[in-house]
Amino acid sequence: MKYSADEIIQYAAEEDVKFIRLAFCDVFGKQKNISIMPDELPRAFEHGIAFDASAIRGFGDESRSDLFLHPEPETLTWLPWRPEHGKVVRMFCGITRPDGTQFECDTRSLLRRTAAEAKTSGYTFSFGAEQEFYLFELDERNEPTRIPYDRAGYMDIAPEDRGENVRREICLTLEQMGIRPESSHHEEGPGQNEIDFRYAEALEAADNVMTFQTVVRTVARRNGLFADFSPKPLSGEPGNGFHINVSVRSADGSDQLDRTIAGILAKASAMTLFLNPLESSYLRLGQMKAPGYVSWSAENRSQLVRFPAASGEFRRAELRSPDPAANPYIAFTLMIRAGLYGIENALALPAPLDVNLYRADEKTLSLLERLPKSISEAKTASRDVFIEESIPLKIADIYRE
Repeated sequence: MKYSADEIIQYAAEEDVKFIRLAFCDVFGKQKNISIMPDELPRAFEHGIAFDASAIRGFGDESRSDLFLHPEPETLTWLPWRPEHGKVVRMFCGITRPDGTQFECDTRSLLRRTAAEAKTSGYTFSFGAEQEFYLFELDERNEPTRIPYDRAGYMDIAPEDRGENVRREICLTLEQMGIRPESSHHEEGPGQNEIDFRYAEALEAADNVMTFQTVVRTVARRNGLFADFSPKPLSGEPGNGFHINVSVRSADGSDQLDRTIAGILAKASAMTLFLNPLESSYLRLGQMKAPGYVSWSAENRSQLVRFPAASGEFRRAELRSPDPAANPYIAFTLMIRAGLYGIENALALPAPLDVNLYRADEKTLSLLERLPKSISEAKTASRDVFIEESIPLKIADIYRE
């Protein structure tokens, strides 16, 4: 439900709201928040709420530490796991400096601007997220272990699949928060799960990813478990992917998806650092359905991009290299920019590669561009004019440190 500032103030009074969480994320996509009481809402909407940013990597230092959070009313949602009486609600925020200028490391605002510029050019991008996660047991001190919650396999059912009830609770919680889950199932790894939810336009889709991770971690803890979204939690087992489905609507009705994907393929290596930001990200790529080369196919899951079987308004493409450590606001920003690059330059898709790359011979592989194999290679590949024109230099430099 969309609210205005005045409606939220009224809602807080009528619905016994006691705490409002003002949420934002750092440049790596780690969610942060500060809680305020309802009496502070008018000040928050008019002036913003100041916070000390010096302890947040990339946000400043002690000599320049004050930033302001500005809650965005349309993002209001309640947190169903908090008490029914004395409700807790959450809003995502924009971030400004004391003089009112936009903070350059506010990645949510970066995506908002990028999506708006694309729409002005006649293109609306939508994204659907598929994030995988492991469920691990906790030890006697409630600290995470590396003991999987079960030993089930792909799409197994109970009793082998012990995560069924946890996924059910996650889906019901997401639904209460206005996010529509589409499917859920056990993944290939022991204790590994996946929940997919309906696509949305760029900013809402990225917000949904942030909410999803919070809900999964919260529900897992309520069930005495630890949810792990890291790229490669277990050696020798499948890594966690963040498969991103993208579609594009053109104001003139033309189909621009092929050119969009041609642009994404052209800039795939340059974007890799931001889609796979951890050293462990590169333990995942190139094996167990995680791509290692720049290629595409219709349905082949060994490729970087695949086009799932669909047509008309449901036609989309799936980028398979990102992992859940990626900041979704940066990931979607770069995909939009790369898509626009492909559209504006009328790029054509290269020929599809309908072979299993995990079993391909050296001759076939030698003809393909390889994704960066390490974070150091990814940092080198990121020094591309495309990156400099797509995201603030300060953000790029933080990733390259």
